[in-house]
This record gives sequence, structure tokens and C-alpha cells, in this order.
Amino acid sequence: MSTATPIEERFASALHAAARAWRQALDRRLRHLGISQAGWPAVTVTAKSKTPLSQTELADKLGVEGATMVAMIDRLVKAQLVTREPSTTDRRVKYVALTEAGTRLYTKVRAEAEAFRREILAHVDSARLVAATELLEELLKVVEAQR
Repeated sequence: MSTATPIEERFASALHAAARAWRQALDRRLRHLGISQAGWPAVTVTAKSKTPLSQTELADKLGVEGATMVAMIDRLVKAQLVTREPSTTDRRVKYVALTEAGTRLYTKVRAEAEAFRREILAHVDSARLVAATELLEELLKVVEAQR
């Protein structure tokens, strides 16, 4: 027997569906750049990171398994968008770094993503957007605290 209230179930369903639809719509928007839904998040996270990320750290940030990350990075290396840089302190660790081509691609991805966000959120009341954002950030903290 379910103990979730109808609004809790509705919220969870809407959250999941909205996140999936958002990502799929952005993927369609980025398709002309020649990068897939699997690749652009890795390029974006790598570009936004203040410090170089190891393959393991990148996999954690993207929520994928290590083997999936290795295959994704292999494709990005082959496309000359990233390189693997060895750690100076641990030979088992490889850091992911954007190439010049990866940086140029990220600039295009960022511009497309910003335009997409503006279009999608143009008719959303700013107070509701703030409230929704704060709620999602709060939920993220709760979920991450359970790790």
C-alpha cells in the first residue's frame, strides 16, 4: 500500500518527466552541433569545473557508471574535444581536459542552452521560478545528504 499522497506522486512524476523532456529538447536543439546527449553534458561539466576533474569525478557529477564514462571519454577524445591528462601524483588517475575544439564547442553549446532557457522560461512568472528553484535546490541538498 502506498503512503505517498496524490500530490507527492504527482510532484515526483512531474519532476521526472520535466527533467527528461528538458534534456531531450535541449539535445534536439544541440544536434546540429554534432554532439549527442551523452557528450554535451560531459563537455559542459568539464568546461565549468574550476579544477580539472578525474574520470571518476566526472562520472559522479554526471551520474553515470565508470565504464560508461570511459566509453564516453573515448568518443570525445576521438572527436578531439577532450584529452586525458595523467595525474602527477597517482598513475591510475586520468584528468579530463577540453581541447581548443572542445572549448569552441562548449561556447556554442552554452549559447544554445542559454537561448533555449530564455525561450522556455520567457512566460514563467519570476517569483514562481525563484520558488521552484529554491525548492529543487532544497530537495537536492536533502537527497545528497542521504548518500
